[in-house]
Amino acid sequence: MSVRQAIQDVTDRIAARSRDSRREYLNRLEAQRETSVHRAHLGCGNLAHAFAACTPAEKAALAGSKTLNLGIVTSYNDMLSAHQPYQFYPDIIKEAAREIGATAQVAGGVPAMCDGVTQGYAGMDLSLFSRDVIAMSTAIALSHNMFDAAVYLGICDKIVPGLMIGALTFGHLPAVFVPAGPMPSGLPNEDKSRVRQLFMEGKVGRAELLEAESKSYHSAGTCTFYGTANSNQMLMEIMGLHLPGASFINPGTPLRDALTREATRRAISLTDQGNNYTPIGHIVDEKAIVNAMVGLHATGGSTNHTMHIIAIAAAAGLKVTWDDMSDLSDATPLLARVYPNGVADVNHFNAAGGMGFLIKELLSDGYLHEDVKTVWGTGLSGYGVEAKLIEDKLAHTPAPDESALPKVLTSVKTPFQTSGGLKLLTGNLGRSVIKVSAVKPEHRIVEARARVFHGQQAMQDAFKAGELTGDVIAVVRFSGPKAMGMPELHKLTPALAILQDRGFKVALVTDGRMSGASGKVPAAIHMTPEAMQGGPIAKIRDGDLIRLDAEAGTLTFLGDQAEFDARPSASEDLTNEHWGTGRELFAGFRALVGAADHGASVFS
Repeated sequence: MSVRQAIQDVTDRIAARSRDSRREYLNRLEAQRETSVHRAHLGCGNLAHAFAACTPAEKAALAGSKTLNLGIVTSYNDMLSAHQPYQFYPDIIKEAAREIGATAQVAGGVPAMCDGVTQGYAGMDLSLFSRDVIAMSTAIALSHNMFDAAVYLGICDKIVPGLMIGALTFGHLPAVFVPAGPMPSGLPNEDKSRVRQLFMEGKVGRAELLEAESKSYHSAGTCTFYGTANSNQMLMEIMGLHLPGASFINPGTPLRDALTREATRRAISLTDQGNNYTPIGHIVDEKAIVNAMVGLHATGGSTNHTMHIIAIAAAAGLKVTWDDMSDLSDATPLLARVYPNGVADVNHFNAAGGMGFLIKELLSDGYLHEDVKTVWGTGLSGYGVEAKLIEDKLAHTPAPDESALPKVLTSVKTPFQTSGGLKLLTGNLGRSVIKVSAVKPEHRIVEARARVFHGQQAMQDAFKAGELTGDVIAVVRFSGPKAMGMPELHKLTPALAILQDRGFKVALVTDGRMSGASGKVPAAIHMTPEAMQGGPIAKIRDGDLIRLDAEAGTLTFLGDQAEFDARPSASEDLTNEHWGTGRELFAGFRALVGAADHGASVFS
């Protein structure tokens, strides 16, 4: 079926807007291909350094130019539960490469921080910047010019976007992204959130809260809610950079290991030494980027991707805007209800039919481009399948025609809502985004007086002091990229949710971020221009009447506009927020970083 006109219109304008930058990117890609990976021409000392730690057989193979060498870029560490399974992946990959006459080396490691650990603390100020550090670390790993293709081991929030930006900088190399899968289901996410609220109200103690958190986050694997980490996995599969059905298979299972071995074989099969040359720079085009945005809207994915997708696209020479995202959201039905958009987790989503069912449904009604390149060697229809082990061998069978859990994953004929999970907000306060899929319709319009805070701790202190006792729009500013790296403000969610549960009309407006798991409280986030740059958010005062209308897509100061415009912008001394926990090393990043609606990147 041909793609719907609304989808095609956005695709066409991205292509037109990006014509020159995309051409330049592809020209660079081809130039790199022509000058890259000539190991036989390396100086003998250079080559000897490259394989000094290899086995004699590997040294003999790498001394020539015919043996294919696969680079492994890993984000392994054993503190981050989602990445702990990667400890053993290099051995699996190397063995699979040897079986087909190739070699594999760990090209390098990239940092991987856990936002769950740093939420509400100084380390969170480095979280968004870590994406661009990871991109640069990926470039350093691949700069040895020893590799014919690469596999990328990453899952969580900034890691996959950073790996993508780095991989696209080496766009002449084939690339397969290899997930590790979600942890098995533990304490339901909704129960965990309820205990968090009780703790904020002083009704349970730290011991009870820690017990609930530990039962929810209880083993190796990705957290089971549908935040940025699991949105990453959806994006990689719907863009054709995972193997079909790979995203949500639990770690430590035979199927998981079989998928990793097959990912190795696929990456090696895509090099320019064969007849199926498929570099990542050819896969990630305007159609793949539009497919990614459609998938994000159809599943109610993470708000962080309103920045990450723009930054990823830019690395491929493509110019994407929030307006593109908003128009696609209006045209895309919501098909998934996974926490915080529902009570189910990603394991339930996978059991309902998972990515195979989702892709098949969206393709069937023209919401996705089928005619794209993928690492699987097919168009996107090749991803309408489930991965299974049949007689101990990896196999793919057609995805089901009907969802096994229609309250979790539904068809295009019976969507949970006719538009997607994310919305652009515009008005006289600037531009921002909101995740509406988790917000009940009766909470999507809030008109209330502002209470202004310079930082999330000030708002938490006001809540604990009993100062927030009615309808309120909490304005938390000086949390943008240039101010302090744009930390997530997820720890504000319990307090705001309590106020909402008490019957008050409540919303958040901020130039910071919320978690990819943004929940039931309407939150206008990523406000641009930010307060640090004198945006209108810096002029808001306590008591100002503000209207947030997520249905109409507006965020508006209600009052005398001339008087508002004449106000001086508030300022804040952030000196103490720029040192400690390594933050002093990132002064250059704060100076270079762009606005949220341009990807909040230091590269553009």
